[in-house]
Amino acid sequence: MSTPLVHLRDIHKRPAIFTLWEKIRNRKQVHWAMEYMAEAIGVGYALGIIFAIGLFAGTSGGHFNPAVTITMVIFKGFPKAKAVRYLVAQILGAYIASLVVYAQWKTLIDVAEGILMEEGPAVFAATQFTPNGPPGAFGAYLLPGGNTIPRVFMNEFVNCTLIAMVIWGGLDPCNIAIPPAAAGPIIAFSYAAAIWGFGVPGVSLNAARDIGARLGVLTIWGMDAGGGGYSAISALVNIPATLLGAAIYEVFFVDSDRGKKLSVTPKISSS
Repeated sequence: MSTPLVHLRDIHKRPAIFTLWEKIRNRKQVHWAMEYMAEAIGVGYALGIIFAIGLFAGTSGGHFNPAVTITMVIFKGFPKAKAVRYLVAQILGAYIASLVVYAQWKTLIDVAEGILMEEGPAVFAATQFTPNGPPGAFGAYLLPGGNTIPRVFMNEFVNCTLIAMVIWGGLDPCNIAIPPAAAGPIIAFSYAAAIWGFGVPGVSLNAARDIGARLGVLTIWGMDAGGGGYSAISALVNIPATLLGAAIYEVFFVDSDRGKKLSVTPKISSS
């Protein structure tokens, strides 16, 4: 009994512009560009393996990020009404989590603020609403000492674009290099790698984590904890970057001619 071969185009209709592009990109004259992109980007993810993304993907689909939800609406036809509920839940969850963590650590946070105040008003004012101050454990702030808005914009945009490509690669049913069970750890490790490698210049990577936590610090410390112009970058830049990363994966790496063999259990007659 032969195993049936199902092409991606048989179960997922892509927009006409991507279908036309596939006809062009598979020609010998331009296919080298696809191979070049695959090899160049593959090196960037050499260490992007393992870790777990969470426990609840089986229930909600595991978005956990407004940028991912918005991208799912645009590229995967995710229901718009459900997307709005997801966005509210994601931001509200981050807000509640920030308040809970603050309550758990309040004693030590008060001690840290007391030490800063003992150093003088100037030191307290210069340190409090930075990554080195207690609010910096919750909200994202620009690192003082030469870091600029254009640099952190680039840092955020590049990291979020690459993470989006990892996510789309993990969701690709025809990507044989990432079986479904491995997608979560690989996606999670891409976030870890971005934080380990580029966290010092400043990365948010998730609008819910930033907006929810920002609302948390505003609730606790007042309007002075807003974060200034950097707050717009940390909250919003990840959205267009994620859209770009998904678009790059759709254009260069998704191929409707790829097949995936389905495991078929033969029907056993009871007679």
